[in-house]
Amino acid sequence: MKVTADQNICASSGQCVGLAPRVFDQRDEDGVVVVLDENPPEELAEAVRQAAAVCPSRAITVVEE
Repeated sequence: MKVTADQNICASSGQCVGLAPRVFDQRDEDGVVVVLDENPPEELAEAVRQAAAVCPSRAITVVEE
């Protein structure tokens, strides 16, 4: 699994951080998503998929490898 996030379209909702805090964070100054782990371990895969699914701006992309 490879995770990326488009910071240009992020809505700063923070739902990704709530679902997968080991993979996502938000910048302090504006709340925009930051990917902490582009290749998360398998035990976090479902949470990452959920985070991508609920992202209101569709800023998160998950590529299954």
